[in-house]
Parts: sequence; C-alpha cells; structure tokens
Amino acid sequence: MEDCIFCKIIAGDIPSYKVYEDEEVYAFLDITQVTKGHTLIIPKKHVTDIFDYEDTLAAAVFARVPKIAKALEKAFPEMEGLNLVNNNKEIAYQSVFHSHIHLIPRYGKDDDFSMHFGSHMDEYTEKDLATLAETIKAQVSQG
Repeated sequence: MEDCIFCKIIAGDIPSYKVYEDEEVYAFLDITQVTKGHTLIIPKKHVTDIFDYEDTLAAAVFARVPKIAKALEKAFPEMEGLNLVNNNKEIAYQSVFHSHIHLIPRYGKDDDFSMHFGSHMDEYTEKDLATLAETIKAQVSQG
C-alpha cells in the first residue's frame, strides 16, 4: 500500500532498527520505545488489522512472536516480563493501519507502562455468560 508507513519500512524507503526479517515477517524497534527493547512485529503483506488475516498469514506472523520474545528475554536479562499488545481499529487505539504486534518488555512496576482493565463482573449472571459464550461459539464454528 503506497501510503502505509510500515509498507515503506519493509521496502526500505524509511529507515528502521530491524531486529528480525524473513520472507513473511519483519520486526523492528518501535521508535517510541515505551520501554527498552519495545519491538513491533508486522506481516510483510499489508493487512489492516486482525480481521484482515488469512489463516496461513496469521500462523506465520504469530509463530514468530515467541522467537522474538525469547530473544528480548536473552538480550535484556533484567526484563521481568513482557506485554503482548495488538490494537485493532481506531476505537481500540490502532494508530497505524497495517497490522502490528507490540512486544513491550517489562522491567518493574515503575517502568512507565501500564494497562488498566475495568471490571463489569457484577453485571453478568452465569446465564448471561453462558449465552455470550454460545453466541461466540456459533460464529467460530461457522468459520
């Protein structure tokens, strides 16, 4: 895609700090470096978000995640954990519309990265949860 910054990075038109590349995947440091080693993994084929993936491309991209995560862990022994983040569509904070997975190393509670999940547990009965699960399950089985 012509106007896509990540496609331009893959093509070499925009410089990046590459950490991994193969025939289907490109991984590079995020220039924001939320924490030291913050890495993006992207498919070389332009797909907008998770809803745009075909099974084979998803398998290729997501299979590289543990490999790069383990490399981060070895590169930064002081790392205590890692957040894996994938934002899809603007409402979910996607800002570059070429699918990408953030690997954000965590070095402690004060490393300037946090995620907050609200809880609505009290709003759902067991019956509500069973109905939600069945609704999703029906769609999964349809493919």
